[in-house]
Amino acid sequence: MRIIAGTLRGRRLNPPANLPVRPTTDMARESLFNILNNYVDFEDCSVMDLFAGTGAVSFEFVSRGVREVTSIDINSQCTDYIKAEAARMAVRNIHVVRADVFDLLKRANRRFDIVFADPPYALEGLASLPDFVFDRQVLTDDGIFILEHPREFSFEEHPHFWQHRAYGKVNFTFFANKLDE
Repeated sequence: MRIIAGTLRGRRLNPPANLPVRPTTDMARESLFNILNNYVDFEDCSVMDLFAGTGAVSFEFVSRGVREVTSIDINSQCTDYIKAEAARMAVRNIHVVRADVFDLLKRANRRFDIVFADPPYALEGLASLPDFVFDRQVLTDDGIFILEHPREFSFEEHPHFWQHRAYGKVNFTFFANKLDE
């Protein structure tokens, strides 16, 4: 895995083989960020990365100049790995939290410009994640929620649905508070 663009471009992430993750592919991450480049001024953004896993998406956001990233994962191996990589790369604007995403969202008390979620595809409750995010108001008024999910799920009927993109087996659905565009 490599960081695609920005100040950390080309840096490699080499997670341990026993890390219980399904990382977003380089190609899918590159496509995701190409879309976001058209809508987001990264330097003004705060980001929450749910089910952060290896932290690849978090580091991609940092590399592109976001103000801060909060990376959430329940697995201590994942959070320890993200912390170690942040230290190795001298990244200071990633805050790593070991927590259950649903519990954390229930008690969330701040808002983010971008919330990205890449849950395990077999996660019970995956379909309810958009509702959790919007019900808890963790997005700013102009915020974007991005959910990576398997193709079996469709969120086109969700009231905050904005757009859907598929890259092989990787599906991204974008949600927004304001659906002007």
